Amino acid sequence: MTFPYHEGIHLPIGTRTDDIMSQSIEITDSAQEYLAELLEKQNVEGIAVRIFITQPGTPYAETCLAYCRPGEEEPSDELLELDKIRVYLDKHSLAFLDEAVVDFNADRMGGQLTIKAPNAKMPKVNADSPLEDRVNYVLYSEINPGLAAHGGEIKLIQLTDENVAVLAFGGGCQGCAAVDLTLKDGVEKTLIERIPELSGIRDVTDHTDTSQAYYR
Repeated sequence: MTFPYHEGIHLPIGTRTDDIMSQSIEITDSAQEYLAELLEKQNVEGIAVRIFITQPGTPYAETCLAYCRPGEEEPSDELLELDKIRVYLDKHSLAFLDEAVVDFNADRMGGQLTIKAPNAKMPKVNADSPLEDRVNYVLYSEINPGLAAHGGEIKLIQLTDENVAVLAFGGGCQGCAAVDLTLKDGVEKTLIERIPELSGIRDVTDHTDTSQAYYR
């Protein structure tokens, strides 16, 4: 379970850096002390904390911090053995947790725990980054800003074993009369130019629904 909000937990996106193991993530002393107190209240031997990002590399990314009982961690998680607590980091979230900070600020109401992860929505990608991360980066940094003028967007649904990017069009792009032109001359051309490993793209959008289409 993720920590409940009545415990004073808030999960915004922000900035700062510090190196811990291979990742640049800082968990301040005050945050460790606060989390250690919460973990002790669970009365579960060996309980730890797990940090992960849902929908990383997209505008919908959310940074989450949850209780992690023994056996609930993933085999691929990276373990941080800190002075006061143990923290598991989700492997797929590591690149997006770069420069993240977990901090606790006391106040008259008890205090607030914050997680700030500036790269959660737009990671630092390079040629060695996972293919999915690079596709999302191109979509959200180059392609979607142009489609936003028409109220549209494109999401990556999955990558096939043949490196075909399966995409879904939303907003003004769904059911749009110009979608074939956008798909072939715009989206596919841009993605393959930026990411030569892609063998193509596939549109799985139901374009019979034209209620939100920009062009009909």
